[in-house]
Amino acid sequence: MTMINFTKMQGLGNDFIILDYEEYLHTQKTADELAVKLCDRHFSIGADGLIIVNPNTKNTDIGWIFYNSDGSVAQMCGNGIRCFAKYVYDKGLVNKKEFSVETKAGVIIPEILEDGRVRVNMSKPILTPEKIPVNTENNLNFEVKVSDRTFTANAVSMGNPHCIIITNEDTKALALKYGREIENNYLFPEKTNVEFVKILSRNEINLDVWERGCAITLACGTGACASVAAAILNGLCDGNVKVNLPGGSLYIEWNGSKTDTQHDIYMSGGAEYSFTGQIEI
Repeated sequence: MTMINFTKMQGLGNDFIILDYEEYLHTQKTADELAVKLCDRHFSIGADGLIIVNPNTKNTDIGWIFYNSDGSVAQMCGNGIRCFAKYVYDKGLVNKKEFSVETKAGVIIPEILEDGRVRVNMSKPILTPEKIPVNTENNLNFEVKVSDRTFTANAVSMGNPHCIIITNEDTKALALKYGREIENNYLFPEKTNVEFVKILSRNEINLDVWERGCAITLACGTGACASVAAAILNGLCDGNVKVNLPGGSLYIEWNGSKTDTQHDIYMSGGAEYSFTGQIEI
């Protein structure tokens, strides 16, 4: 058995275990095995995902390896990338406040702000159906049929797929009842994250999310970005939007429109340390 060091962090209640690369190597386990073991809330540390710092990158300042709690790969995680950015900056693994991170969703650029929050350039939303991927002709306002009803949905990828449903109903109740079924709907060949959105004004929305590979979580950064993009493309919100999630609020900026989608999305929010410790593997 081997003892390894870990750090637990959270962004709006979306929580993660962070391992330095050397600690990961000491475990002699695959990353997916390790994610399932460490993220178990009953028999281990417990978290929504596992983040492994990857210093072995050629074209970026640093990289990460990210797995959901069920052992599945996640291309991107908005709350996770903020925690990761704060962690590597505080540990001196990068020596500048704005730096590049290699992820499976491409190169992501976080920036440590003076007030301690992290602002992240999340790149451009992906709106082409086959690249999201979603098996529809158009990514906006298509039908998703579930057991006892049909929803009008929008699909957006932020490096990972999202199905956004704008509604006046109870978003939490809808996420609990229909999240898993929509996640596994045949329209989404790689499954999908599911967001239920209530529009409060042109600059504020409420959001509840069912995360692919995690179920209900307190926050989802990529989901907030995708939801704001969908709301703007439907003419319901403007370019700066406060997104209220169960774990707190994120601030999303996007200058895109139906006629000009080639703008990067920026996400700002907090990242906090929970605790550090050792665990026997």
